[in-house]
Amino acid sequence: MTTIHTLVLIAHVVIASLMIGAVLLQRGKGADAGAGFGSGASGTVFGSRGSANFLTRTTAILATLFFVTSLSLAYIGSQRPVATSIMEGQEVPAELNFEPAPAAEPVAPAEQSDLPTAPADVPAEPAQ
Repeated sequence: MTTIHTLVLIAHVVIASLMIGAVLLQRGKGADAGAGFGSGASGTVFGSRGSANFLTRTTAILATLFFVTSLSLAYIGSQRPVATSIMEGQEVPAELNFEPAPAAEPVAPAEQSDLPTAPADVPAEPAQ
């Protein structure tokens, strides 16, 4: 794995985590109904308008960065050379580099006199 690939992958994971947090912090659409009856929205950290504008922009920026890092990882992954074999590029140690065995000489077919013969008292066919 190259250094740039590792850096983009780390950024991708961090951005994904931040985006999950930003989405979980947002209110649902039903939460706005309670704010109209004075549920204390003016005392929040983000002011009386609430955090909707800030979290919406943050989520959009994080989503854009997430797509950019996704496409970058796909491009970097496609540019790496693919090995065609497990042993490609591996050196064989000298102690494992054996010479091939010499070819054996062909064996001549056995002559008739070399074949064992059956004893004369054994019948050629089984008795019935």
